[in-house]
Amino acid sequence: MSDRTTAHPTPSDPPRDLSSRDPDWWRQSVVYQVYPRSFADADGDGLGDLRGIAERLSHLAALGVDALWLSPFYPSELADGGYDVADHRDVDPRLGTLDDFDAMAAEAHRLGLKVIVDIVPNHTSRQHPWFQEALRAGPGSPARERYVFRDGCGTHGELPPTDWQSVFGGSAWRRVPDGQWYLHLFAPEQPDLNWDHEEVRADFRATLRFWSDRGVDGFRVDVAHALVKDLDEPLRDVGGLAPTGEDALLHVAPGSHPYYDRDGVHEVYRDWRKIFDAYSPPRTAVAEAWVPGGRRSLYARPDELGQAFNFEYLTTGWDAEELRRIITESLHTARAAGASATWVLSNHDVVRHTSRLMLPPGTDENAWLLAGGRAPAVGAEEGLRRARAATLLMLALPGSAYLYQGEELGLPEVADLPTEVLQDPIWEQTGHVRKGRDGCRVPLPWTASGPSYGFGSGAAWLPQPEGFAAYAVEVQDGVEGSTLELYRRALRLRRKLLAGETLTWAEDGPAGVLGFARGDGWRCVTNCSGAAVPLPPGEVLLSSAPVTDGLLEPDTTVWLA
Repeated sequence: MSDRTTAHPTPSDPPRDLSSRDPDWWRQSVVYQVYPRSFADADGDGLGDLRGIAERLSHLAALGVDALWLSPFYPSELADGGYDVADHRDVDPRLGTLDDFDAMAAEAHRLGLKVIVDIVPNHTSRQHPWFQEALRAGPGSPARERYVFRDGCGTHGELPPTDWQSVFGGSAWRRVPDGQWYLHLFAPEQPDLNWDHEEVRADFRATLRFWSDRGVDGFRVDVAHALVKDLDEPLRDVGGLAPTGEDALLHVAPGSHPYYDRDGVHEVYRDWRKIFDAYSPPRTAVAEAWVPGGRRSLYARPDELGQAFNFEYLTTGWDAEELRRIITESLHTARAAGASATWVLSNHDVVRHTSRLMLPPGTDENAWLLAGGRAPAVGAEEGLRRARAATLLMLALPGSAYLYQGEELGLPEVADLPTEVLQDPIWEQTGHVRKGRDGCRVPLPWTASGPSYGFGSGAAWLPQPEGFAAYAVEVQDGVEGSTLELYRRALRLRRKLLAGETLTWAEDGPAGVLGFARGDGWRCVTNCSGAAVPLPPGEVLLSSAPVTDGLLEPDTTVWLA
C-alpha cells in the first residue's frame, strides 16, 4: 500500500542466525507478541492479516527482538478474539491461507526471527467439527465424550450440573436443546475439551507436529493449567471460589481444585516434550498458567514446557520494595525448575502498562475503564515516562522478556472506546458490568495520516483515537529520544551486555530506588520514588529519561557501566 512506511535493520546490525541449532536460544530472548487482527491489514478489509504481518516484519528486525509470538490466526467465529478455534491446523480465511503463513514464517526466518504460535488446547470453537458432531449425536454418544457433557440438576435437569463459574462471567455450563449441559470455562462459544479422552490427546500431538513441520520454533500454551479436570461422578462444587486466576487456588490444597492446576496436567506436557525434543533444535514452549509461583515452576520444568509466564511481575505496582521481592522470588522459582525467568508488562489481556502503572494502588481497573479512563485521569506524559522506566528495568533482568505490540511506540490504553464498538465477550456475558480487553487491542498506527493511520486502506475493526497519530512509527522512526528509538537502543545494547542469568542487589541505595548489578559488570538503577536522588557513579549507557546535574529523577531507569 502506498502509505506504508517500513523500518529496516541498519547495516551495523545484520540479521542474527536464530535458525541455528542452539537449543537454548530462548533463555534470554526478547519475544514480540503480535495480535494478528490488530497489527497490519494488507487487503483493506479492516482486519489485520498474515500478509500484513509479513510486510511489517522488518519493523521487528529493526527493533531487535529475537522472535515473534502470534496470537491465534486459526479459523474462528471471533467469539473470543480468535481463541475460539474451529480448526487448529488451518488459517482463518479472513487472515489468509496456509501458503500465506508459510511465506510469513519464511520471511521471519530470513530476517533472523523465530516464530512462536499460540496453541489453544483447553477448548474449541462451537463451530469445530467435533462439537457439531457431538450436538447431532446426542446424549451418551462417543462424540460427546470428547467434551464435558453432563445431565443437569433439579427435578427436570433444569439447573447446571455444578456451581462452576465462567472466567467471563456467569455459569460455566450451557444447556443444549436435548437437555444436557456442556462445560465452557470461558465463553459459551468455547466448549471445554475432555483431556481424559485419548483422541483429544492424539489430535493435539498431531497439531504440534503439523506446525513444527512448517517451521514453527515454539508454542505459547493458552490456559495451560486448566486442561485436566476432576470428572469423577458426582462432579464437585467449588463453593464460591474465585472463577479464575491465583485467587481460585488460594484456599484449596495444591492440585486439588476441580478444574485448575491439577497434577494430571503435567502428564500431558511431559508427553508434549517428547515431540518438542524430536526436532533440532527442540521446539520451545511457554505456559500461560495463572497459578502461584511454586506451582508455576512445575510447568517450566525441562521435561515439560520449559518456561511459564510470570504474572506476579505483571501485576506488581510501581514500588521498589515489592518489585525487588517479586524479582527475587521469580528468579529463585525459575532456577529451581531449571528454566529461565520470564518478564512481561503488557499483553492482549491487560491494561497497557503506560496507563496501568500510573493508576493508584487498589484502583478498580474495570471501574476506570467504565469511566473512560477519566477517573482517575492518567497523564500521557507521566504515564509514558514511568512505562519507559519500567521497560528498561525489565530488559535488564536475567531471562526472557515478552513485549506486546505497540508498547515500543508508548501506546496508552484506549479506555474510552464507545460501548457500541466493543468486541470482547466479557462485555455481553457480564451483562455490561465489565468492559473487557478491547482497549489494549486497538490496531497499531504506522503513519500519522490515513483512514487507519497506515494500519490498512480503510477503517480498522476497532476505532483508533486521533491521538494515535503522534505515536505512529513514521513519527518516531529515527527521532532521538522517541520511545521507539529507546527500545531499539535498549535491545541492541542488551544483546551486547547479557551474559549470565544472575544479578546482585545493591544494598546501599536510597529508599524507593531499585538497583542491581549483573554478573557481567553492568548495573541497572530505577528510581520508583517521588524525589530525585544522586546518580550512582559510572558511565551512563542508556537512560529512560534525560539525566542532568548528577541526579536520577523520579520514574527513571539508567543502565551504568
